[in-house]
Amino acid sequence: MNIYPTAEQAATTRIPVVLTVKDAVHKIKEDCPGTAITENYLRQLIKDGVLPELKAGNKVLINLDVLIEYLSNPTAEKFQPKAKVIGFGGIRPIAAGR
Repeated sequence: MNIYPTAEQAATTRIPVVLTVKDAVHKIKEDCPGTAITENYLRQLIKDGVLPELKAGNKVLINLDVLIEYLSNPTAEKFQPKAKVIGFGGIRPIAAGR
């Protein structure tokens, strides 16, 4: 089993552009200086589960292509917020019968 790509596969494979939130905002503002996109907005999208994140140590990274796709069509089904689990990770009451 060969895990390395063939020369043809390597030539057609494009490495995704993955940036920190700060760098992604900087890149977008470079391309469109008048944009209102902020770091806080992107962090909220990540927190809400709308945009996928990649953790590298303490850094939060996002795929620039996915971000641009979201900005082009934010109502797409793949960008709908993920359902939150209620009652998990918080303080729960102790049952009275114990």
